[in-house]
Amino acid sequence: MSLDVSPALLEQAERGEVDEQEFVDCVRTSLPYAWEMISSLVAQLKVDGGEFADNQVPPPSEQERGQLLRALASDAIRGALQRHFGVRLAFQNCHRVAVFPLDPAVDARYAKFTSVRAQLLNQSPELRDC
Repeated sequence: MSLDVSPALLEQAERGEVDEQEFVDCVRTSLPYAWEMISSLVAQLKVDGGEFADNQVPPPSEQERGQLLRALASDAIRGALQRHFGVRLAFQNCHRVAVFPLDPAVDARYAKFTSVRAQLLNQSPELRDC
């Protein structure tokens, strides 16, 4: 799943610096499922509070799964989303996305979520090919 880059944004990139908000908008329109997933988790975190908010429901199709993978596997996209929403993103498998506040008080919980142990405990045969 690639981004739908407008000619104007591509021209910006060719000239040098890119306006990050325009890049974020490109991500929003190119990867709508991933954008909605992350923005809804951010809203949930703000409403419910707590150490993090996460999704455990698999995407409805491979297209949506691809959007999540694209958004979270790209350092540039992931970083821009984290800065835009003011959170840290964590990703355990093809659908388990979590958002953590930028708060040192939750560093231990973030470390636990992103640990090798948590990764192993979050495996299942159904997720083998995701």
